[in-house]
Amino acid sequence: MMKRNAWLVLTLMLPGLAAPPSLLQRAQKLFAPLPQRMDESGKIPSPALIELGRRLCYEKQVSLNNTTSCNTCHDLRFGYGADGRPTSPGAVSGRGTRNAPTVYHAALHSSQFWDGRSPTVESQAGSPLTNPIEMAMPDGFEVEKRLRADASYQQAFALAYPDDPQPVRYAYVMQALGAFERGLVTPAPFDRYLQGDEAALDSRQLKGLEHFLRVGCAECHHGAALGGTELRKLGSKEPFVSEDRGRFTATHLAADDGLFKVPSLRNICETAPYYHNGQVSKLEDAVRLMGRHECGQKLTPQEVAELCDFLTSLTGEIPKDYVRSP
Repeated sequence: MMKRNAWLVLTLMLPGLAAPPSLLQRAQKLFAPLPQRMDESGKIPSPALIELGRRLCYEKQVSLNNTTSCNTCHDLRFGYGADGRPTSPGAVSGRGTRNAPTVYHAALHSSQFWDGRSPTVESQAGSPLTNPIEMAMPDGFEVEKRLRADASYQQAFALAYPDDPQPVRYAYVMQALGAFERGLVTPAPFDRYLQGDEAALDSRQLKGLEHFLRVGCAECHHGAALGGTELRKLGSKEPFVSEDRGRFTATHLAADDGLFKVPSLRNICETAPYYHNGQVSKLEDAVRLMGRHECGQKLTPQEVAELCDFLTSLTGEIPKDYVRSP
């Protein structure tokens, strides 16, 4: 309080001295409201392409035994794009080795997968279909074969790609899924706050935002998605024990050992469990651990609670009509 009063006195004495930035101004420099939906080339996808992507997202024919769709592990309507399990079961047998992250706002990320091995949602979209544990299709040709056998899919692909005489292609499957995924956004109270509505957050959420900036959470969790823009070594301040070597498993480069993509914090209150292996089930525990391992600070119970209060302001509204089951 004394420091603040001293600043006010100096401001009155020296008219040219600028006032310290407000909490809102500080937040606006680090974060951004959700942007307009666009494809990877910066254009708005056609309605036909989006509709095809929506249908493919719910399609179980593109799994080996017709039991699993993208939505099975990334529940758009009831799971905020996740499935609530540490790791997800495959179509045939086994389980994945990493937690299925939410697909909401994934298009805002600089790379996809926990190890960042795919640059865009379009390039990522085909991988689960042919992954032997996930949807287990033998290859993209089998995906095309199944979809071509369905007359309604032939029509849907023709509407989305009218200039191609043979539009049912695996590459188009990936493009359509990516186009649909780019519209998976959930505007939240924090967006209204960033746009200037300071009443959008209550006093505890604002206190949590102050902690978020002071502790250093925004060093990793910034931008429109509050994360997803870089890969970091887990446990930068205090070692974090994990058998998973992160990006190293994709590149086999020593410099990538232990690197994981920083997850988005949007809808984080609705997408437990947490971490790449889903080992943390409660948000409070995840916040406490991150404070210790990544920020090097032992957070008090009140700080943890208020940080969690701020994170509730990132819970957005699911676009129910957009994600409706076809």
